[in-house]
Amino acid sequence: MNRFSLLAVLVAGSLPFTVACATKNYVRTQTTPIINNVNELDDETAKNTRDIKDVDNRAQQGIAQVNQKSAAADQKALAAGQSADQANQTATQASNRVTSLAGTVENLDNYKSVSETTVLFGFDKSQLTRKDRQTLDDFAANLQSQKHYIIQVEGYTDSTGPADYNYQLSQRRADAVIQYLATKYSVPAHKIFLIGLGKDNPVAQNTSASGRAKNRRVDVRLMENSLTESAQAGPSAANE
Repeated sequence: MNRFSLLAVLVAGSLPFTVACATKNYVRTQTTPIINNVNELDDETAKNTRDIKDVDNRAQQGIAQVNQKSAAADQKALAAGQSADQANQTATQASNRVTSLAGTVENLDNYKSVSETTVLFGFDKSQLTRKDRQTLDDFAANLQSQKHYIIQVEGYTDSTGPADYNYQLSQRRADAVIQYLATKYSVPAHKIFLIGLGKDNPVAQNTSASGRAKNRRVDVRLMENSLTESAQAGPSAANE
């Protein structure tokens, strides 16, 4: 075989290998960008999915917070409305009591004393003793038969100590009496006139221990409206 024949054989034998290599390179060159694009698209899709989920989670959290705040606002509004209703009721009751009190004060001269009692206190004391409560129980027995009445409560002290302190002490003593009557006998507040007079209007001399003991007191008077009594008695007298 001459050189030309040998060369031809070698060329012919290497031709399929060359073509195969060229085909693989071509496929690799053409498919690699496609695969890369697909991978990039998958990555972008995954990123978008995560972003969407993140936005959705934040939106849900925002909606939940808005709902919570709305519910809290509704509760506050309801509580405010209830407080306003209670305030209106209290104001109405207070107004009615003030009106009743004003009418009572205007007609105070028309009241007459039905019964009265005195509660004595120890030095610098404002608490009721068992004896004091029994005294008030005896006094309150007259309330059952009364309809149009007021109770006048006057607190006093002896002359010992500063005047300002004595006024406060006389107030506390009168308050103790009022609290007892209001709690046990349901005496309404607008039927009670409270006066704390301190050391004023003593019933005895403050120069002796016995005199000071008499001045440490609360005077309680049951007052009845004489005009109401007369008006009720008028029709009966006319019928007779």
